[in-house]
Amino acid sequence: MINSTNLKINTDGELCYITFPSFEKTGILRHAFSTRLGGVSTGMYSTMNLSFSNGDNLSSVKENFMRICNTIGVDFRKCVVSKQTHTVNLRVVDESDVGKGVTRDRDYDDVDGLITNIPGVVLVTQFADCVPLLFCDPINKVIAASHAGWRGTVGKIGALTVQKMHDVFGSNPQDIIVGIAPSIMQCCFEVDEPVYKEFCNLETVNTEDICEHKDNNKYNIDLQKTNKIILENAGIKPENITVTDLCTKCHADVFHSHRATGGKRGNLAAFISLV
Repeated sequence: MINSTNLKINTDGELCYITFPSFEKTGILRHAFSTRLGGVSTGMYSTMNLSFSNGDNLSSVKENFMRICNTIGVDFRKCVVSKQTHTVNLRVVDESDVGKGVTRDRDYDDVDGLITNIPGVVLVTQFADCVPLLFCDPINKVIAASHAGWRGTVGKIGALTVQKMHDVFGSNPQDIIVGIAPSIMQCCFEVDEPVYKEFCNLETVNTEDICEHKDNNKYNIDLQKTNKIILENAGIKPENITVTDLCTKCHADVFHSHRATGGKRGNLAAFISLV
């Protein structure tokens, strides 16, 4: 089993999921980041796969959604699932979106981040190495979930999410708490020169602080640190950001990892909902 110094590891029978202590202290939301443990999917999807679009048995995925939603105390019928394409597009979710991506078709595309202030609505984003960003403004009672792959990271989806929370709901960045959930870490995130150069173009990030140069013209990049710097530059207090110490590729027995399996895998998911 995995251990963490700053994330909370929760179990319910075979089901295992991650939460952020800082989020739990607010008392206004329910949230979770899934592992691959505790579901009913089989084969390369085993066992907790939370994607309806990667070839898994649809009844198994529905059962998986119901299991984790029941465990964390949210209604799976009120989930709203992003439709991620590595963009920085955000969608403000309202009650008309309830069920999209789970019980009915989505009428949107190219959405990598979701925001709402409506209690009971469950925002869901999906992952298998990319960086999950969860947001909570406990003052105005606003939540968000964004998917930051390397493209979303260099596109500053974290900062854009903070700005959207401010523009639509009046959130003050200094009030917002953020959780960066398990994802591929610098030890395992190797990229080539073109991707490295994309990170060099981040004017607010010192590339030397986030990149390890290797002898084979490759680079290992710290996505978590990059996102943290971007969030701090967006006005989030450093002490309000919890950063994972769990790498999805290093722990591919616990998390679905695209790189560890060459793409033959299920999907993890982040859930967040106001009570």
